[in-house]
Parts: sequence; C-alpha cells; structure tokens
Amino acid sequence: MSAADTLRLILLSTLWGMSFIFMRVAVPEFGPVPLILLRMGVGALLLVPLLLSARYLRLVWDHAGRLLLLGLINHVLPFSLLALATTRLEAGFTSLINATTPIFTALIGALFFATPIQRQQYLGLALALFGVYVLSADRLDFALGGDGWFILAVLGATFCYGVAGNYARSHLAHLPVRVLAAGSTSASALILLVPGLVLWPAEPISGLAWGNGLALAVLSTALAFLLYFGLIASAGATATSTVTFLVPVSALLWGYLLLDEGLSLQILAGMAITLAGTAIATRMIRLRRRAIA
Repeated sequence: MSAADTLRLILLSTLWGMSFIFMRVAVPEFGPVPLILLRMGVGALLLVPLLLSARYLRLVWDHAGRLLLLGLINHVLPFSLLALATTRLEAGFTSLINATTPIFTALIGALFFATPIQRQQYLGLALALFGVYVLSADRLDFALGGDGWFILAVLGATFCYGVAGNYARSHLAHLPVRVLAAGSTSASALILLVPGLVLWPAEPISGLAWGNGLALAVLSTALAFLLYFGLIASAGATATSTVTFLVPVSALLWGYLLLDEGLSLQILAGMAITLAGTAIATRMIRLRRRAIA
C-alpha cells in the first residue's frame, strides 16, 4: 500500500467503526428500519450524481435486478439487523461479532460458489468461531429480555454479507465501482421506502438522534463506500480486506471514549482470538504446512 492508501484505510476503518456508535445513539428514537431508510436514502442522494452519464445509467438499467438483489442482501437486511442489535448490544461488542464476515464469506463461497478452501482456512474458521463463543458465552440467553437473539441478529448480518460478497464477485465484478455503490444504495432506498415510512416514529426525534443518523448516512455510508471501492481499485481487494481487523478496534475505542462502554478481559481475549482466526481463514497469516498437518 502507498502512504495515501494507508491513510484512506485508517479513515475507512474509523468511519465504519463510528457507524456502530451512530447506530447505537440514533436507533432508540428512529427504530431499526426507519434509521436504515435514512442511511440509504441520504446515501443514495449523494451517490446518484456519480451515475449521470448515458453509459452508467445504461449499466444500471441493464443490471437493475441484480443491483436490487445486491442492495437487499448487502445493505437492507444486514444494516437493519445490525441496527436492531445495537438497541441492546454495545457498539464495540457488535462490531467484534460483525468482524466474522470473512468467515461466512469463505464458508458460503466453498459451499455454493465453488470457491476452494484450504486446510489452513478450516483452522481459522474454527478459531474465529471459538472467539465469538468466548465473547458471547455468558450472554447467550434466549429468554425474553436476553441478549441471545440480538447476537444471532449480528451473525445473521454477517451471513448476509457473506452471501453478498460471493454474489457480487460472481455476477457483478465487471461493473464500475460507482455503478455498484450508487446502484445498490439507490436500490436499497427503494426497497426500504414503504416499510421505513410505515414504521417511522410518531414521536419527535431529537437533534442528537438526527445528527447521528445523518452522520451514519453521509460519513459511514456515502463517503465510506467511495473510500472502500477506491481502495479496491488502487490497492486491491486483499489489502483492502485488512479493514476487517481495524473496524472493531475503532468501534471499541470510540465506544469506550464516547459511550463509556467497558473493555473487559473477556472482550479483549475474544477479540484477539476472533481476529487471529479471521486472519488465518483469510490467509493474511499463513501457517506452515507441518503446523496444521
């Protein structure tokens, strides 16, 4: 990576780490679906001008169905599930479980998209899932009022990301990044329009919630998407994927500083195990063959 790309990566991890803070503050007043409608609606308004040429508009029209599906599985469902989870779970804790996205990407790729998976990656998958267990073992309460269902919501979001990543790579990789970003964001806003308006809160929304909701849309969606796809173009997908390891650190730090969220030994240990497993599964850390024989 160049120095400029490294700075972009750090900024991207900060913006996506802050997204968990923005959701945690805004979602109690908006509700999950209206908040994500705001996120994708404002994001679409900012990104659509990138499509104002006959070539890009034709590509969007020709791939409208696939962009709708991508918007559903990569934005609408996972963002709504994460917003729901942050009504109960701490921002840093949520981001740590969300960091298992590469695990689901690898598993779904191997099962349904004929993506080969090596022995080392199985070890990484098992280690990362054990890290999630360390993080959440004492919170897997599925009784009324327990955290278990909210933890499953985060895992559901990572599953959606895994499906979306493989789908985009298999069916949409030939499209320009602006078409993917603006097209899928606009499709998501359309999907959310009716349910978001129906569920829009009747009570007035405070300025603090509006500020965090708009920051989520402008900073953690529109700007972050442009940084993300730009990094893929300049530094490559592998280098860009390191953001997976930086986002939880950012979210934990901002959660600690801004929301007084705790940093227990259990969280730190679970983070270390989960991120180590993810690094092995994505082959960012390569083990010698004899070590896993």
